[in-house]
Amino acid sequence: MLILLITSTGCSSVVSREQVGARYVFLFIGDGMGLAQVELGRALLAPGDSLAFTSFPVTGLVSTSAPDRYITDSAAAGTALATGLPTAIGTVSMAANHRDTLRTIVEMAEAGGRRTGVVSSVGIDNATPACFYAHEPLRGSYYAIALQMASSGVDYFGGGRPEGNFPHKRAGAAVDRGDIDSLMHRSGYSVVKDSASLAAVQSGRLCIASAPSSLKGALPFEMDRPATEADLALFTREGIRLLENPQGFFMMVEGGKIDWACHANDAAAAGIDVGAFDRAIREAVQFYRRHPDETLIVVTADHECGGLSLGNREGGYQSRISLLHAQKLSLERLSGKVAAWKRSGGVSFQAALDSVRAFTGLRAGAADSVFALSVAQQRELRDAFRATMSSGVPRTGQYGTDDSFSPAVVGILNRRAGVGWSSNVHTAVPVPVFALGRNAHMFAGFYPNTAFGKKLMQASGLPGSLR
Repeated sequence: MLILLITSTGCSSVVSREQVGARYVFLFIGDGMGLAQVELGRALLAPGDSLAFTSFPVTGLVSTSAPDRYITDSAAAGTALATGLPTAIGTVSMAANHRDTLRTIVEMAEAGGRRTGVVSSVGIDNATPACFYAHEPLRGSYYAIALQMASSGVDYFGGGRPEGNFPHKRAGAAVDRGDIDSLMHRSGYSVVKDSASLAAVQSGRLCIASAPSSLKGALPFEMDRPATEADLALFTREGIRLLENPQGFFMMVEGGKIDWACHANDAAAAGIDVGAFDRAIREAVQFYRRHPDETLIVVTADHECGGLSLGNREGGYQSRISLLHAQKLSLERLSGKVAAWKRSGGVSFQAALDSVRAFTGLRAGAADSVFALSVAQQRELRDAFRATMSSGVPRTGQYGTDDSFSPAVVGILNRRAGVGWSSNVHTAVPVPVFALGRNAHMFAGFYPNTAFGKKLMQASGLPGSLR
């Protein structure tokens, strides 16, 4: 489409609609979220409810492979989305030679006079959010990445804490320049750690906001989150308030815990976090309704994780996804309880089964119930319990747990619900795109993640993005 512009001198020029880019741009990244995760999230909603982003008028598909590996990681994939350029596995917005930095869409937006925000439910220096403001050869250099926040020019950081600020991460860093929160404060940022303090920050002020975190600086899984604690939607809503201005803004929001749940093959946690991600998107949709001609919202993923299937060999055509509602806590939190059992040394297998019934509905001695444990499954759990109790104290990590009891419990419930997993790492399955608003039409089709990054820059009308 062509648009006629009249300048202040009376001269006219014809430009494309893409050159008159969206003033307010939202990029939502569901880390690890393939089409199966989207449908799982929808299936776990209340009857009659739906995901807001699946109703967006434009859809597409993105391939995710990195130049040096068919199955990508979040650093290479995040770099492609943030810069429109390819890089090697593990690299944060730098070329594969680890010498040249790649210009990000955040940097372009800042150069164009727009405010910028980076929000995530995982550590704000984790690979995906880092790709939008930092340049680092190794994604695991958390402290070095976190150090770049203060000089990044980003107006608003929200969600998870910087993992690099944890003492053990700072101790392993090449150079320790001090506490990240203190550095941010000295650079003019309001450093807030609760919802009330965030609400008090004035629009236009630099801000880094976090909430009580669980593992590795991340927010809790949505199913574990106390109702009084901030969620991804709140950090998105406050970000909109802080960033809104006549010159426009760019904000990236990551639902990072979807990926963590899929690494752990925890279907209930993954699906419920997709719902939490959607509630954050709804905040952007509310803003779009006030500024429909100037706003673009794009939802996608960096890659799929877990090889999730909705249907499995055990259940055949019998699917009972609703059984996942019986799971009351994430595998991560269940593993924490198992670790406490191990430390106490006084928990019997029967007591463990009582907890399993309370947390998941699965139980022995109820042959007429869909939650009944077969003799073989009881044996599976007994063997896993004994193995866990006879080994070291279980450790829970970003990608699951090294106790064998918690995954066995969740695995049985997943299979009973008709869920299948082919992997506990990423896959090369293409991921979906959903777009709404100005220049949304540009995101239709099937294209690589680097093309996605270029489309986003062009749709935003950012300086230099049309070269």
